[in-house]
Amino acid sequence: MKKWSTRELVTIAILASLAGVLMFPVFEFPVWFAPPDIYKMDFSEIPVLIGAFAIHPVAGIIIEAVKIIIAFIIKGGSVTMGVGEIANFLIGVAFVVPASIIYHRHKTRRMAIVGMLVGTISIMVIGAILNAFVLLPVYAYFLNLDISVFIGMGTAVNNNVNSLWGFIALITVPFNFFKGIVISIIVALIYKNVSHLIKAKDRVK
Repeated sequence: MKKWSTRELVTIAILASLAGVLMFPVFEFPVWFAPPDIYKMDFSEIPVLIGAFAIHPVAGIIIEAVKIIIAFIIKGGSVTMGVGEIANFLIGVAFVVPASIIYHRHKTRRMAIVGMLVGTISIMVIGAILNAFVLLPVYAYFLNLDISVFIGMGTAVNNNVNSLWGFIALITVPFNFFKGIVISIIVALIYKNVSHLIKAKDRVK
């Protein structure tokens, strides 16, 4: 990995700040197939993925980490003592890293699309595991609720949800699929123009 330029380091900081802002509740919105009290869509992975594509997969990991720290600090902490934020980081990395590694092997539009599809599959799998064994149990513990409450929330939007794994299969997996596809489409549409700004050579000597 080459040494990053000052411009790239500044770009990482800007993208991380933008990603952190995009995690604010005002930029989140519910989707029709998931309980709004548990899952809301946000666009914070867009700056992360752009940074990972334009600079390096490691840059994406750094942007993802700083994004989580910014959101955690500004929101004043977390009801799960940071567990939710760590899980968010892991899911974000699971999307961005595979996508950017594939893209950096052959920097073509086709490979970018392939990478983002692989990243989407990755968050579907890792998101399912984290929600089943970490996120939902942790939220239930800190909110002093039984896990059946979350299953009931899932049943309210999909009558076929009647167990934890039913919730994962019919709510969590589709949500991460939807998020991965939406983020991928937006990045595919804007990346070429944005990358020109990021990769432009410094004119100030």
